[in-house]
Amino acid sequence: MLYTVGEMAKILNIAPSTLRYYDKEGLLPFVERSGGGIRMFKDEDFSWLHIIECLKQTGMPIKEIKKFVDWCMEGDSTIEQRLELVDRQRKVVQAQIQQMQNTLHMLDYKYWYYETAKNAGTCAVHDSISKEDVPAEFHDILERAAKKE
Repeated sequence: MLYTVGEMAKILNIAPSTLRYYDKEGLLPFVERSGGGIRMFKDEDFSWLHIIECLKQTGMPIKEIKKFVDWCMEGDSTIEQRLELVDRQRKVVQAQIQQMQNTLHMLDYKYWYYETAKNAGTCAVHDSISKEDVPAEFHDILERAAKKE
């Protein structure tokens, strides 16, 4: 089956302008065109578009994604380059995940902090709270704060 830019964009839940931009940047060399020059996507283009969207969501620059697509189009002689690029991006995502986990941990602490303050009717409750009264999972935050003092 063939899909227009609008149809494919709707299926992928992205703006049609995104697909046009990808095409303009050379990310879609696999897309066929009708006799009138209209982009026509095939079912097998879904996997290409999914990997492009995945790489984009990791924060990979368009130039790097283009390089990846170009290497894919070149064939097996570029497997090592593709592997290195994917590995590098995996490390970027792992660092992002760790940062988000740290952020969530701090938000969990702040949630506990304000929930305790709400129950006491004041944030001053924390002025006299002992470390033992703080959930163990947040002791690292208290220790970091103490080191900064």
